[in-house]
Amino acid sequence: MLRIQDVTKQFRVGAFGGKSVTAVQNVSFEVAPGEVVSLIGESGSGKSTIGRLILGLSPATSGSITFDGLPVKSGKEYYRRIQGIFQDPFSSFNPVFKADRVFGMIKEAYFPAVPGPEWSERVEQSLRDVRLNPGQVLGKYPHQLSGGQLQRLLIARALLLDIKLLVADEITSMLDASTRIDVLNLLAELKSRGLGVLYITHDLSLGNYLAERTVVLRRGSVVEMGLTELVFGDPLHPYTRELLSAVPRLHEPWDDAATVDTCLYHERGASGGLLEAEPGHLVACAQLETC
Repeated sequence: MLRIQDVTKQFRVGAFGGKSVTAVQNVSFEVAPGEVVSLIGESGSGKSTIGRLILGLSPATSGSITFDGLPVKSGKEYYRRIQGIFQDPFSSFNPVFKADRVFGMIKEAYFPAVPGPEWSERVEQSLRDVRLNPGQVLGKYPHQLSGGQLQRLLIARALLLDIKLLVADEITSMLDASTRIDVLNLLAELKSRGLGVLYITHDLSLGNYLAERTVVLRRGSVVEMGLTELVFGDPLHPYTRELLSAVPRLHEPWDDAATVDTCLYHERGASGGLLEAEPGHLVACAQLETC
């Protein structure tokens, strides 16, 4: 479905754009129908940049991004198949309009011929699909709703388009723990219906909970990827080990000074092709113990 091949993104910087910064470098991975792929890494690793490239909000400097074999192309028809939901749900709503205006905009752009009563039924059904009571959210202003309700409104908007891929960029980071689980369970339910999800997060525990496959980014490059149980159960790259060692564990002392194996390849920030260390598990350096 979605294929990212050797994608690099550079930004011009400086007073006259005479210099460039590489935010993403030679990144390749795929997302299949009905699959959740977790894209993890620390802040500044390039996760959100990749999300913007997939959504056509920014062009790639080199490489290719295709969906169902066709190049990414921003526009109405493309966004009918792919939608994005971002970290701050409040920024996706105009505070002077009621929250359900997002559904009116969808109707105007994609379903102008649908009669009003039929459209209202579709909207109410999409809200029930994301476990919202239409009577409690329709007609409310954004400030009258919680962050979790607003996120689910955005997911309901995407469902109205019958999308094939959802780019979920840190969508639970501003939610409390109970609401966070509700949203994650909702994504898992949508996955069972065939929706592909790229779940962008810096929270390893949530990525482990939801995704079949995991892609680990460091400084814009993929350092490890594969089946989630392999990446989390037997991390091969020192950076992945470092991320996992930094996750606090309940009922255990947290040793923030824990030592992690080092690797010259890792320390120098080198980039190159991924090597298959075992079936379904790729890493940026195949000889961690000897290099």
